Amino acid sequence: MGKDKVRIGIIGAGRIGKIHADNLLRNPHAEIVAISDLFAGPELEAWASARGISVVTADSSQLISMPNVDAVLICSSTDTHVPLIEQAAQAGKHIFCEKPVSMDLAQTQAAVAAVQKAGVKLQIGFNRRFDHNFKRVRDHVQDGTIGVPHIIKITSRDPSPPPAEYIRVSGGIFMDMMIHDFDMARYLSGSEVEEVYAQGNVLIHPVFAEHGDVDTAIVTMSFENGAIGVIDNSRQALYGYDQRVEVFGSLGSAAAANDHPNTAEISTAAGLMRDKPLHFFLERYNEAYVQETALFIEAILKDTPVIVDGHDAVQAERIALAARMSMEQGRPVKLREVTGVTMESQTASP
Repeated sequence: MGKDKVRIGIIGAGRIGKIHADNLLRNPHAEIVAISDLFAGPELEAWASARGISVVTADSSQLISMPNVDAVLICSSTDTHVPLIEQAAQAGKHIFCEKPVSMDLAQTQAAVAAVQKAGVKLQIGFNRRFDHNFKRVRDHVQDGTIGVPHIIKITSRDPSPPPAEYIRVSGGIFMDMMIHDFDMARYLSGSEVEEVYAQGNVLIHPVFAEHGDVDTAIVTMSFENGAIGVIDNSRQALYGYDQRVEVFGSLGSAAAANDHPNTAEISTAAGLMRDKPLHFFLERYNEAYVQETALFIEAILKDTPVIVDGHDAVQAERIALAARMSMEQGRPVKLREVTGVTMESQTASP
């Protein structure tokens, strides 16, 4: 590692891996020296060559073992995250990993323990913490502007459902989609979740039921600091990507509305009109993606803590597993009940 530059290897050259790569290429304190993907070939080699990335390989172990790689970005499929984190930690590399770390809480805890033992940094890709709107709400909660938090409300609705092949391996709405909102609930409230109660249904397309999932869900939460919260998710909002939060407290409230392509409003006899919200996560959270990797690089160079770490990954997964258990068993679930369960085993009665 140079005095003011971190050398990066990226594992996984899908959509999110390439987004991170293009963002890091604009960062003067980062240098991408290698990229790996199971399906590496001429197309990826051409893509990498156009960006000055000299090493392209199908072998992630080769990338991790490279002495000129200081940190790795793990952007591959979820089932590869734990072994890659453990390999990278043992090799002394700092790690950025997309969410979730895994769908098995014990495995995630083992990966976090490996990172702690190695003394390297691990940042998790909960990019919404880096959104300018949500951070402003968090700042007002932290500085006491709204007093003691009483109610946390989070709305997250996708513009269209994912393809069936993705639904099959996603881990379900709580682990795949609402996990971002579980992390945001902890972030905004400044407190751990104590209990959850989840309800869900298939209201959009039967393909979700075919894979044991739901497409519409609401989770209510109680927090250790006494606040209560509610999250609503839908896999299809026809008017666009709906992303809103509000924290109501003893002295007022702080809220963030949707981002729009512009602020123009048209008023006519027919009514008031404005553009739909930004279409999807790549547009809505573009700057958040830039910020999360920039601050990861900064944490390495300055040897400071990362903003969202392994503990945050474990807690978000625990909440997701508790929500699934709650929905399937039709009862509130305490977080203390969720210690080492998996998506498969959690349906057993306590």
